[in-house]
Amino acid sequence: MRIIAIMNQKGGVGKTTSSVNMAAGLAMQGKKVCLVDLDPQGHASLHLGIEPMGNVPTAYDVFSGFKTLAETRQLVAKNLWVVPATLDLAATELELVDAENREIVLREAIKKMAETEPFDYLIMDCPPSLGVLTVNALTAATEVIIPLQPHFFALQGLSKLLETTALVRRRLNRNLKVSGVVLCLYETGTRLAADVTDDLCAFLGESDPEAPWADAKVFQSRIRRNIKLAEAPSYGQSVFDYSSSCPGAKDYAGLVEEIIAGEQAEESPLQQAA
Repeated sequence: MRIIAIMNQKGGVGKTTSSVNMAAGLAMQGKKVCLVDLDPQGHASLHLGIEPMGNVPTAYDVFSGFKTLAETRQLVAKNLWVVPATLDLAATELELVDAENREIVLREAIKKMAETEPFDYLIMDCPPSLGVLTVNALTAATEVIIPLQPHFFALQGLSKLLETTALVRRRLNRNLKVSGVVLCLYETGTRLAADVTDDLCAFLGESDPEAPWADAKVFQSRIRRNIKLAEAPSYGQSVFDYSSSCPGAKDYAGLVEEIIAGEQAEESPLQQAA
């Protein structure tokens, strides 16, 4: 099972949009996918038409120990389950601050679910911060994908984010790696977007071979600005269900193909050895 944390401490860069549409696109390709909403704003849940009310179990119940992931996930489409979130999840930051083993709560919950019903992909939409919830996601993840808007300040924030992955890898998760960067809100033909992309590729190409991002790449699929991507959440749908022929759907379909190709590339050496 590939456990992917979608993270960026800066808001408004396409993190939730990428989490939802990557999960939906993978499910459409026949992959069994669980999307875990770790953002107290609950935007990934709302994006797919889930608005938890009353006693509906959420990710907060998992961190509180009241429910398992299997008991909180909801089937929203063929091959696609969602563990929803509400503002209650914000309390987790305070409730776990002095708790023993607070960084591995989510990892243990995922491990327990995988014993009875493994998924092909588990995708976590992280909050726009580097607190306890994000650390839990990084501790549980096998890889990180970073959505990034191609602006100058975004590159500065990237270094802090990568430092966090290095810290978690050193102390909590030796298997953590950064798979790559997805350029979102991309404005085709602008000099700024091209310059930032070149700088980003150069930076990743000069990485320390021991760093978690040593093998990270900039995905070839650029997620262009597209009004359909902004409209889809208000209908509780992924962009594929809302407007399957729009540029946004085509961009995310290309990204999904790259992610699946990466999976096949990782498997091939093992198959050859066998």
